[in-house]
Amino acid sequence: MGNWNDILKEVQNTDTQSQYDKVRRKYLASLAKYTKRNVVAYYSAWLSKRQANNIDINDSDMEGFMTCVHQMDCGKGLDLVLHTPGGDPTAAEAIVNYLRDKFKDDIRVIVPQLAMSAGTMIACAGKEIVMGKQSSLGPIDPQFNGIPAHNIKLEFEKAKEDLANNPQNAQYWAIKLQQYPAAFMQTAIDAIALSETLIRDWLGSCMFDSTEPSDANVINEIVAKFNDHNVSKTHSRHFSADFCKKAGLKINMMENDQKLQEKILSMHHAYIISLNLTNAVKIIESQNNKSQISLMPVMM
Repeated sequence: MGNWNDILKEVQNTDTQSQYDKVRRKYLASLAKYTKRNVVAYYSAWLSKRQANNIDINDSDMEGFMTCVHQMDCGKGLDLVLHTPGGDPTAAEAIVNYLRDKFKDDIRVIVPQLAMSAGTMIACAGKEIVMGKQSSLGPIDPQFNGIPAHNIKLEFEKAKEDLANNPQNAQYWAIKLQQYPAAFMQTAIDAIALSETLIRDWLGSCMFDSTEPSDANVINEIVAKFNDHNVSKTHSRHFSADFCKKAGLKINMMENDQKLQEKILSMHHAYIISLNLTNAVKIIESQNNKSQISLMPVMM
């Protein structure tokens, strides 16, 4: 049985590789050779192609992960390299469930630069996170068309409180809240609860042991820092490696191993160059040269 990558090659009937592919895969393989672990790189072009489709974490990514993991020796564990703005928490949940089923608890997440929102959630599902001084995670509070779910919840709560004390403001709030569809507040509340449930479960089943009281306290602290809009203030807030360590996450600084740092950053630069100078908008790729590359449509 051929996987997605095999079938695509058969359809295209070509073995040619661009120079971008060769250079990128050379540095990805170099990292895997040094760590003696499997490596899957997940890269999005959201920094350079913000208006493109498919730059976020979504259900179509599963095909890419299945392609990359196909025929891997899962006993070697997995280093998952993330560079993403985030996306759908339910898609992130499916990805984490799949990777954990294949690699058990031997998943390490590497963040060369940015893994935001649902990317941060996936990072918290690993046994540790490798970051550098330039790396950042972000708040995990859900968004609806760019509006934080926490802000939606607070606005409804403010309306309820104001109307109880000032009924004459009913028309103002009717106009103000008509931008939201019916039952939208409950949708926002459910989304906040889901993000918290997922990160709490993932932290407590790999990086920490939720049955240990000391670990449970650390998990509570992490959830409070990453899923509280009062802490982050804005969904685009960048949390440094130092912030993440103080919050309680198990962070391994890439600067502690200069050779590892060089391998990671060389690979990172190769991926960013590919995304910036080609019409690729997302690359999911393994050290075995298996990949799924999403392209921006070319306008004729």
